[in-house]
Amino acid sequence: MTRAMTRAMTRTNAARFLDSLDIRYELREYEVDPDDLTALSVARKIGLPAEQVFKTLLTTDGAGAYLFAVVPGDAELDFKKLARVAGLRRAEMVPLKDVQPLTGYIRGGVTVFAAKKSYPVLADETIQLFDRISVSAGLRGVQILLAPEDYIRAAAATLADLAKEIPNPAKHGGDAQ
Repeated sequence: MTRAMTRAMTRTNAARFLDSLDIRYELREYEVDPDDLTALSVARKIGLPAEQVFKTLLTTDGAGAYLFAVVPGDAELDFKKLARVAGLRRAEMVPLKDVQPLTGYIRGGVTVFAAKKSYPVLADETIQLFDRISVSAGLRGVQILLAPEDYIRAAAATLADLAKEIPNPAKHGGDAQ
């Protein structure tokens, strides 16, 4: 397989979406372990600290409202904070079986870019601490690295305090959607 063919294979809908906005990014591929889709594992494989690799989680209020929550790979989503910021009574993860029908993406490949439907995006405020961040490119095994301000603009994200520390990262590993 030629280098050009490999590059063509990594062109995801998310990358094409960023291209349409004239946003600069880097695609970084890594080997997928279907038994370990955690953000901590992805961070190790792409050579970035886990706090710089953001995971995209689809959440719901349980009454038909959906939103994306984007949090650092070394943290967990605080559902109480999310509900408060979003003005919801409660917030919870969307059942895994519903993620693909709602977003068009599978677990380990969820991104806000070019999702099947456009849902509000709340990103943890720590996203702005870095020169660049990493998020899923919409396909397991491919990450997009880009400037946080470009991510925020492209995702129309609202920043908020959404994360809580993982008590034992080795045990939890972080959710992966």
